[in-house]
Amino acid sequence: MSEQYRISDESQLTEILGEAHEFIQEKVLDSLTPIMQEFIARAPLIMLSTLDEQGRIDTSPKGDAPGFVQVDEGGNLLIPDRPGNKMAIGFRNLLNNPQLGLIFVVPNQRETLRVKGTATISHDPALLEQFSAHGKPALLCTKVEVTECFFHCGKAMIRSRMWKPEQWVSHGDNLMQKQMAEGMGIDEALVEEGLESSYRDELY
Repeated sequence: MSEQYRISDESQLTEILGEAHEFIQEKVLDSLTPIMQEFIARAPLIMLSTLDEQGRIDTSPKGDAPGFVQVDEGGNLLIPDRPGNKMAIGFRNLLNNPQLGLIFVVPNQRETLRVKGTATISHDPALLEQFSAHGKPALLCTKVEVTECFFHCGKAMIRSRMWKPEQWVSHGDNLMQKQMAEGMGIDEALVEEGLESSYRDELY
């Protein structure tokens, strides 16, 4: 990338991209509306971003049945946690910096919902039981005090053709399995067996 074309200040961005329309700027709110809450109730998938001590960003997907993220009486988000890879990168980040960002995704909905907030992590047994799934309580629950939220237009989904299965390409392989097998120096079939066992027996 040539330094000649490096963008280094906001005025350059504005010159290239233009100013956001006033009605778009006004769509950014500091609390969830009833319509936003309905969108959250329909969402089976979120992307959650956190920052580590060095300011490096980590983004993690979290998914479950639609409505797995709930909104409490105070308008705060409650996000249950299920079994994962135990690295807990996002949680470790939140202990040092409680600021996070979220994107809610709903199938066949081109628009997404973006939320920023301040998080606290709880292992209150009553709260975890409230989020039980398949007979098992949640492992942890993240409460998010919302500070900013808005709907994001659907251009990215339209361009990606995310909701058009007829446009999807099936490569017939699993690149994560390949990477793990190569890194561990073992047969890919063993990695596949281990992953499938985890997906089957440790989902909840």
